[in-house]
Amino acid sequence: MIDSSDLKSRLHPLINQLAEAIITIWQENLNLSPYQLPKGLGYVEGKLEGERLTIENSCYHSREFRKMHLELAKVGNNLDILHCVMFPYPQYPLAMFGCDIVAGKAGISAAIVDLSPTSKDKTLSNDYLEKLSNLETVTFKDKRDLPPWGDIFSPFCLFIRPADREEEALFLNRVKDFLTIHCQIAVASEAVSEAEKMLYLEGQKNYCSQQQQNDKTRRVLEKAFGVEWAENYMTSVLFDIPSY
Repeated sequence: MIDSSDLKSRLHPLINQLAEAIITIWQENLNLSPYQLPKGLGYVEGKLEGERLTIENSCYHSREFRKMHLELAKVGNNLDILHCVMFPYPQYPLAMFGCDIVAGKAGISAAIVDLSPTSKDKTLSNDYLEKLSNLETVTFKDKRDLPPWGDIFSPFCLFIRPADREEEALFLNRVKDFLTIHCQIAVASEAVSEAEKMLYLEGQKNYCSQQQQNDKTRRVLEKAFGVEWAENYMTSVLFDIPSY
């Protein structure tokens, strides 16, 4: 799905660059297999206020991750979106990698990336802390405030409005750093006890529940496809809560 020339040719360049980088890092570090999304939700077209809305999803899984989801979307000539989340199997003590970019006619209005903790104490493990702390410091002119439900994010969360091409490149490289670290830690990870697994599962459920409160995403989907469809997409594609 990611190689669809029609959609790719119409998206913001940074979204294309980031989508390709994410897939490449996944391929280089993980043993990928296709993940089956619910029928009819891999590729979706609709109308939003008279504009064509296109959504393409690419989904994989591996030993460490039950689901790796990359969504590309476009609303007419007004809005380009990249959304990516990696859902670990709860028996591995891993964070949640999440990244989003929203671009409009005036450029990128929002770019966010984080490795969000799923542990009981809501902190990242020492492996993450050490590797993330050793990254070179980068600064951006326009840092954005996290949403009210943003307590799921880590202190390393980067939420910005890139000021220019240079800052876009800095953000792209930082996403690559986060994702590479995440994949390396995942590959080296060992399964935890059943009791710990349930704690990480609760952390992942909390992450999904909080993300489902994103009213902006929900409103766009409801306007284009209706309330019932939007709820199904939010809970079965974007942030499905696993049951074990």
